[in-house]
Amino acid sequence: MTPLRHASSGTASLERAAHPRPGGIGTGARKLVRHWDRLVERWSRDFGSSFVEDYSFAGAERHRALHRRVYDGRIEVTEHRIRLHNLPENFRGLRIVQLSDIHHSLFLPFHAVLDAVSLANRLKPDVIALTGDFVTYSRAYIEPVAAILGTLRARHGVFAVLGNHDFRVDAGEVTRALERHAIEVLRNRHTLIRHAGHSLPIAGIDDLGYSADLSRALHGIRPGAPSILLSHNPKIIRRAAHCQVSLVLSGHTHGGQINLPFAGTVFGRSPERMRFKSGWDRLGPTQIYVSRGIGTVVLPLRVRCPAEIPHFHLQPYDSSRAAPHRLSAES
Repeated sequence: MTPLRHASSGTASLERAAHPRPGGIGTGARKLVRHWDRLVERWSRDFGSSFVEDYSFAGAERHRALHRRVYDGRIEVTEHRIRLHNLPENFRGLRIVQLSDIHHSLFLPFHAVLDAVSLANRLKPDVIALTGDFVTYSRAYIEPVAAILGTLRARHGVFAVLGNHDFRVDAGEVTRALERHAIEVLRNRHTLIRHAGHSLPIAGIDDLGYSADLSRALHGIRPGAPSILLSHNPKIIRRAAHCQVSLVLSGHTHGGQINLPFAGTVFGRSPERMRFKSGWDRLGPTQIYVSRGIGTVVLPLRVRCPAEIPHFHLQPYDSSRAAPHRLSAES
């Protein structure tokens, strides 16, 4: 892969917005605490205090974190090799780029989205997966973000699902805007990527808090066939594992967005509480990757949790090459 030299400056406005205006440290600190409390309350409501019970990591050799590149300290491109059972040899090396949680708004302006799109295009992917939350609160940003995302280019197409914010703003209008710009929105259905006589299903569901229907999305996919599921919310993992989905791509959590030394994120800091909140993991037969996303909510900044564009390289699973230990899944 040709080295990428361009440094993305997409979130510069976020850093400017994060600097407090002159006025008393006490006032600024109180505002920060209020915002932090809102962040904790919101994500505690979405995820609850529980987490998925621990399972054996046998088979974690199906994932290998290849390397990471950080562009100007703002957007991190993470490279991952994902091995899937029964993946046809013709799909060896298929590359998927994921963009999630763009949250186009006052705090993530037009040029910031454009920078992320430009960076994704320079990776020259075969498939681009958009996993929801294109806007935050305002309908005014729907058409502009759709127009920018319409400039994404991938050999087999650009596919999207909707997130909770898209439903809160206007799910129908977000869907129509994306489709006007040649982005296929998978609302509880699947499509097939075809190559050299073989096919790979890509399914998508609506946000879990609204009208998600996993059974409908997977209907017609042959049992045992490799499959990819786009789901904004990673809480789908139990049901996806029950249905033997091969790979789930999610977002929603922002990776915690703010990762404080010693305190950790709003989800906590232990590995158990961070399961299925950021990066790669698996449950039974199903692998999942939860992207930290591009934008922000509640607080217009990230702390020790940079924006991320994951780049996946698919490989057929070969048990003869399986490593006996879990490889690093840092992201």
